[in-house]
Amino acid sequence: MTAENAILVGTYDGFTWIRCEGKGSFLTSPALKEYAESRIAAGERCLVIDLAACTGMDSTFMGTLAGLSARLSAPGGKVQVAEAGERNRRSLEDLGLDFLLEIDPPVAPWRGKVDEIRASLSPLQAPGLPGQLDRAKHVLEAHKVLSSASGENAKKFAGVVSLLEAEVASKRSEEG
Repeated sequence: MTAENAILVGTYDGFTWIRCEGKGSFLTSPALKEYAESRIAAGERCLVIDLAACTGMDSTFMGTLAGLSARLSAPGGKVQVAEAGERNRRSLEDLGLDFLLEIDPPVAPWRGKVDEIRASLSPLQAPGLPGQLDRAKHVLEAHKVLSSASGENAKKFAGVVSLLEAEVASKRSEEG
């Protein structure tokens, strides 16, 4: 993470809070995913993604959120988005992710506690940057999730997915 782009986290009774400050991107989403998956493995069933300080999201970041939602929905869990803002909400809706994510739900266990929660968050200590192969696999997985969300997305991201598949295959052969 950088000073301009940070992920802050906290665990509470009934949910895990993840706040994106700055741009949600292919650079920040691997750490977010790793942390969220560790919480899911520990039994968490509700992830709250706080976008109030998020200046924008790329498709990899949004695909990561959709993937976490898909992973949590099978055991009856959910991903909720807090304070998406107009621009981020529109980005999520344009990709049909408003059907996978609960955006600004009117009833949630964190309602009325947002300021208190934000005051208690800690910076996510991100592991070192993933290698080129792991980064390419992460971006590919995120775009496959987006593609599976709708036929329109499948068309929109077909070229990107093809390029990423070729990149992953190339990097695998380089690593040998």
